Amino acid sequence: MRNQVQLIGNIGIDPEITNFESGAKKVRFTLATNERYVDKNGDKKDKTFWHNIHAWGPTANYIAKSGKKGTQLAITGKLVTRKYLTKTGESKSFTSIEVKNAVALS
Repeated sequence: MRNQVQLIGNIGIDPEITNFESGAKKVRFTLATNERYVDKNGDKKDKTFWHNIHAWGPTANYIAKSGKKGTQLAITGKLVTRKYLTKTGESKSFTSIEVKNAVALS
């Protein structure tokens, strides 16, 4: 079995960069992808999906230098789910995509 995601979309917000004391770098942003379809009345429709994205190391450096809001980006990565507790003690989960490779297309 394999956990692999491939997307081409537009960066929704300027990447947020975090530099750690260890020298590691993390970048976070959203990526919008679109799906076109025809509804039951024959009308063409567009649906936008928003994905939470993060990257580390050299990939984070590349995205920080090459990407900004609106940049078209092709990414390959994996789904990552993190669990956490809210202030009220409720268990929640958050799924994002961890990028391994990225190429700016515009």
